[in-house]
This record gives sequence, C-alpha cells and structure tokens, in this order.
Amino acid sequence: MAVLEVIRNFFVPLVSREDTVIGPAPPTTYTVHPLTNSDLDEVIRLNFRCFKNGENYTKHTFSYLLTQPNALCYKAVTAEDRIAGFLCVLVGNDGTGHITTIGVAPEHRRRGLAERLLGHLDQMLKERSIASAVLEVRVGNTTAQSLYKTCGFTILQRLSNYYTDGEDGFLMIKALN
Repeated sequence: MAVLEVIRNFFVPLVSREDTVIGPAPPTTYTVHPLTNSDLDEVIRLNFRCFKNGENYTKHTFSYLLTQPNALCYKAVTAEDRIAGFLCVLVGNDGTGHITTIGVAPEHRRRGLAERLLGHLDQMLKERSIASAVLEVRVGNTTAQSLYKTCGFTILQRLSNYYTDGEDGFLMIKALN
C-alpha cells in the first residue's frame, strides 16, 4: 500500500480543495527569496489554493522544478515567514526564460506581490544575460493578462485548446534588454 501512496503523490496534489471565501491577510511586509526543496510541502499547498481550475502542479512537478540546474524559483515570504507567492522559470539554451508558474495566495492578492516576483525575476534573468521571458495565460484570465501587460509582456500568439479543459491560451513575451 505504501508504494501506491508514493505513486499517487507524484500525480495528485496532497491537499483537498476548499471552496471558502477568503478575506485579506493582515498587513505585513514581504521579502523575496529562492524557493527550495525545503519549501516543497508548503508551496504545493499554496499552489493548490491559487489554481482551482485543474491546472495545479503536482509534487513531482515541483520536485522537478526545484532540482533542475536550469530552473529559477522564488518565493515571496511574509514577515511571519509564510510563503505568500511563488514563481518558477526554466531557462532554455536559446536565451529565453519560460515562466512555468506564478501564484499568489488569495488573501495576499492586490498587494503587488506578482509584480514584485516578476521584477525580481527580470533582475535575475538579466544578470544571467537572458534575452527574453515568455509565459502562457488563459484567454479568459484578463486579470493576469493585464498584470503581465503592465510588467512589459505582449501577446505573441493564441494557443488553441492549450489548457486541459480546452480553453485557449495566449503566449506572451517580454524582451529583457
């Protein structure tokens, strides 16, 4: 039975989904730090709260991202040392950083955390002479699209049936000169 549990944990998030109304967190300060394997369980729980439409990353996916030499992962941490947001990017041999995921806890949204994480990423990519960053976003997620446009991304193309539920996506790009 233990073997089946290990296999299940690779493909299924470890927490159950809760559909509750979440109020804003108390005011706090935030700092950005590298996201590491020691953060794995906490970031999985947060990821599941951030993405309720089936696009959650599994423990296996985060384990992969946190151990790849071409991955950069960061977390926004509260003064109480809790992860309030995260971002992961894979750097390709072509000089492009592919943002694979970015999420902010519902109670910490609308406080500039996503912009802060993206700004920190820009700085880290520029230090590595990475020329551009790309990401995918749901066509219906106009809030995220607005954020990305504010941060300098532009829509490059529409991706038909990109998401598992059949929704189209947009491929967005940003030059980092």
